[in-house]
Amino acid sequence: MSNVAKVVLGSSCLFSVTVIGYVHYQQAADREQLHQGVLRDIERQQRKSENVSILQKQQQLTKQLKEASGISSEIT
Repeated sequence: MSNVAKVVLGSSCLFSVTVIGYVHYQQAADREQLHQGVLRDIERQQRKSENVSILQKQQQLTKQLKEASGISSEIT
């Protein structure tokens, strides 16, 4: 086998290994990015449920205050 053939074979093998390594690295990075998206969605859902419960508490307090102010205005 000539030296040129050895160089071509070696460089094509090196190129193939490099491409395969890059593809695996890119897949792992994409998978991690997708996982982070899932975590953000879960966090967003938790914040939303917390906000809904806070809103319900505020509505309850508002109702109680309106009832209390209605009772106190009837007394005076």
